[in-house]
Amino acid sequence: MLIKDLVNHLEEIAPLKYAEDFDNVGLLIGDKNTKITNVLVTLDTLEDVIDEAIAKNCNFILSFHPIIFKGLKSLTGKNYVERTVLKAIQNNIAIYAIHTALDNDKNGVNAMLCDQLNLTNQRILIPQKQTIKKLTTYAPESEVEAIKNALFKVGAGQIGNYSNCSFTTKGIGSFKPNQEANPTIGQKGENYIEAETQINVTFPKHLESTILQTLFKTHSYEEIAFEVTTLENTTQNIGMGMIAELENSKTEIEFLQYLKEKMDISAIRHSKLTNKRIKKVAVLGGSGSFAINAAKAAGADTFVTSDLKYHDFFQAENNILLVDIGHYESEQYTKIGLVAILTKKIPNFAFILSNTNTNPVKYF
Repeated sequence: MLIKDLVNHLEEIAPLKYAEDFDNVGLLIGDKNTKITNVLVTLDTLEDVIDEAIAKNCNFILSFHPIIFKGLKSLTGKNYVERTVLKAIQNNIAIYAIHTALDNDKNGVNAMLCDQLNLTNQRILIPQKQTIKKLTTYAPESEVEAIKNALFKVGAGQIGNYSNCSFTTKGIGSFKPNQEANPTIGQKGENYIEAETQINVTFPKHLESTILQTLFKTHSYEEIAFEVTTLENTTQNIGMGMIAELENSKTEIEFLQYLKEKMDISAIRHSKLTNKRIKKVAVLGGSGSFAINAAKAAGADTFVTSDLKYHDFFQAENNILLVDIGHYESEQYTKIGLVAILTKKIPNFAFILSNTNTNPVKYF
């Protein structure tokens, strides 16, 4: 398998279109036409991870966090980022970062965190905006079904649990081909009227190129009238965080102990106990202070995340139990989940789980 083949699979799992604007995702180092030996899956890419890849004959590292986040102005090895990048290049090792593209996927980081905690009724906490687009086009009545079916086949017309969704309106189209045109119907220099149908379908934004290519391939007109608009509607398939439920409610102390056991951690930071039972749980792997209000608005009894600052805990206001379990700890099962997803998707290829602990935070 070539790197470009694996990249295509990864972008099907977590389309880069849904990564946050501040992020740096995708293929960071490497030639897409290089043949892959083995793939090492890690949370972070550091020098030790490059050494592990070399030892395990892996020339492709799938990393959750990007090692290159800001622009590099030099490569002299003066810090850990430059040393890691240099070592990867010197050993012909490609690096791909999936980060917030996976954060925003319904089966991604936060679903994995929910699964680790055995939470049910999972749904996106903060749906991402402007992820749905609508195609409007016009076609002769005889072509409508063929065009619709072709668009459905490549992913258009999916609304929640319903597929093949569309809306059509019959009308009259008119046009006049000039002398440079090559019309499939009508004559050059003459006004022409055709019974046409307006076709409307929605689609996720990462499919726009595929949707338009399919339209152009299927439609018979030389010049196709179409419009693509971005909708304000949101979807429960894309967004940050999750809100879910415990099978049975717990006291706050029971829940904190449960967190320690399920997440294999020894220390937890939390806000003042509210003396409420915990049933509805909001989670957001990584830095999640920005989602505190969303968790409260969703009616969560607790919000499990990381990197909360001193003043963030005041936002609990005795309405919610805020819990900081640590950045690495909240995302530690992501690489395991990625290996499981990829092994199922590409069963005839080896994905190796990195055993390098990249957590920079130590506890005494």
